[in-house]
Amino acid sequence: MNRFEAAARALRTAAPDELLDAVRVVLTERYQALDVDLFMADYGLTVLQAVSGVPLRTPEPLPVHAGPAGRAFGAQEPYCEERRDGRARLHLPVSVRGDRLGVLSVTLPSGDTARACEAELAELADVLGREVLVAERDTDLYLQARRRDRLTLAAEMQWQLLPGRSCSRPEYDLGAQLEPAYAIYGDNFDWSVKADHLMLYVTNGMGEGIEASLLTNLAINALRNARRAGLSIADQAALADQAVYAHYRGRCYLSVLMFDFDLTTGRASVVDAGSPQLLRLRGGEVERVDFDAQLPLGMFEETDYVAQEFQVQPGDRLLFVSDGVHEVASPKGEPYGEQALTRAIQSTRLLPAAEVPRALLRELTGHRGEAAVAEDDALVVCLDWRGRPGRA
Repeated sequence: MNRFEAAARALRTAAPDELLDAVRVVLTERYQALDVDLFMADYGLTVLQAVSGVPLRTPEPLPVHAGPAGRAFGAQEPYCEERRDGRARLHLPVSVRGDRLGVLSVTLPSGDTARACEAELAELADVLGREVLVAERDTDLYLQARRRDRLTLAAEMQWQLLPGRSCSRPEYDLGAQLEPAYAIYGDNFDWSVKADHLMLYVTNGMGEGIEASLLTNLAINALRNARRAGLSIADQAALADQAVYAHYRGRCYLSVLMFDFDLTTGRASVVDAGSPQLLRLRGGEVERVDFDAQLPLGMFEETDYVAQEFQVQPGDRLLFVSDGVHEVASPKGEPYGEQALTRAIQSTRLLPAAEVPRALLRELTGHRGEAAVAEDDALVVCLDWRGRPGRA
């Protein structure tokens, strides 16, 4: 058994809360590692927080957008930091199918040693990422490491409902972020992919706190139930509408924009039920895309929904934003508006999809004022469409 296989096996057989201990032992014994740390990106995507594996030894949080570890996280490529004492600190992105979890940082005796084993250790970081996701079913260790502050109960429910923050396939890249990360209410996103289809939902729930979160949980699970039964998106919307109305009798309802993309052709079926906004960046130009608006889910009993057709082209970037983005006001009461949003989309056009939502939300914070408290959720989802390889 070679050293990589031994390391991967050690991770697969480790107890859920002992993954860091297992990777420390195997990297020390087989790769001459002098020090090993695992950092997880916090919910707000502002810092990389250390997973505490050794008592009385927890490294300080590192910035997500600066420094060697932040560089590896942002570029999603290994970064070697050579030190004056001759040692090298290798920072390796920990990701699963495009979902950025954090960074594995390994100190090695020299830069030559780091370069010699960089490829193997990068692959091992991917194995670690998968094991972390599996381990989260049985331990809170890695979820706790993602918290810079305490989550509200509503935010706890919302984060547990999400599929991830990013996803990558040959046909597309997806990235999403919610703010305020530690106190979100009812905004949400969900996606699911199979051989030839990507289904994407962007929701904007009414209300605040736990009531908004309960409403969103009911609607998203109703949509998933219908999707997993093989229903079309129009029928998914109708079933979720019935579920929400049956419980709230029209007192509460939820806006949702639903897409079913054909990965082969780029054609999509769309249901716009009181939706968040969609903006498209194509050929350097930003334009708002409007659909025929239909009633939000749960507003009335037995609403019928009709899907529209929409075509996406290779190179398109789609931005989905909730009203917490385009309606947020400055200290002087000026709304953020479509013009400012267009400028922000243009300024982030070179960033990968996974980084765009956080960058746009930073612009939003600047407009609102750093000291101002957000009065509503803000949600941004970015979809970069490449289309199926081999198709013109």
